[in-house]
Amino acid sequence: MSHSTPDPNDEHGSVYDGLLGTDTSQWAFGTDFEDPLAGVDTTVPDGLDAGELAAHCLQLGDDALVMSHRLSEWCSNAPDLEEDIALANIALDLLGQARLLLARAATADPSVVPTLPEGSPVPVEDALAFFREAVDFRNVRLVEVPNGDFGHTVARLLLFATVRLAAFERHTAHRDPVLAAIAAKGVKELTYHRDYAGRWFLTLAQGTEESRRRLVGGLTAVWPLYAELARAYSVDETVGPEVDVVLDQILAVSGVERPEVAPMAGTGHTEALSRMLAEMQVVARAHPRGLW
Repeated sequence: MSHSTPDPNDEHGSVYDGLLGTDTSQWAFGTDFEDPLAGVDTTVPDGLDAGELAAHCLQLGDDALVMSHRLSEWCSNAPDLEEDIALANIALDLLGQARLLLARAATADPSVVPTLPEGSPVPVEDALAFFREAVDFRNVRLVEVPNGDFGHTVARLLLFATVRLAAFERHTAHRDPVLAAIAAKGVKELTYHRDYAGRWFLTLAQGTEESRRRLVGGLTAVWPLYAELARAYSVDETVGPEVDVVLDQILAVSGVERPEVAPMAGTGHTEALSRMLAEMQVVARAHPRGLW
């Protein structure tokens, strides 16, 4: 079967018109994507500190953004096609949460948005994702470390989703109605994320000796980062018992004990975040005025 070169004079136009035509607005950074908070009253309620609200939304948004990127790295690399799709869908859920939360941070306190070259067609949530330095990200270290194997990812996702779900359930009653609405939407997604990780945790724990070894090894590797995650989401103060009950139930049914390892010391980020951001941000930074 032969393939002919498209005729540029064809009445139906060239297949390359979308790329080479004069109207390239559809390829712009975020252009034609609706503002995620369009039509929403983003006025910060009286009595709430706008800076503190923005900082909290940035932390929640950065956790989702970085975890989403790590999960997206499983595309075409998961154990089978079904898990490939499942992890990609979880990554998309978290990316959606990140977009809403970063947009909310920018509307609460516009000063958090980095300064871009004049004329850059970049929405605020993209600016926060692609044009901040690693030091300015507020995510916990649990989400930024490299994936490891599938057992490592299951253990990390279980801890992350369990804590985040409990926090989002609390946030459905937040004084900021925008954050409360974002949390209400996220609760449904995070319930699935937690249950997905819990089912795989049990499957790997009760599977072969090798699957159990890898799961326990993954849990041991991420457990030193759990304390920081709990502090970031105020688990120890408000929803700690709830989270502990869920985790203890899963561990008990799986026959896996809590690792006896010390929390990771220090604060800040690991080198892994800088390497990840270099890959994630390279195109945006190379072409800040780019039309795609």
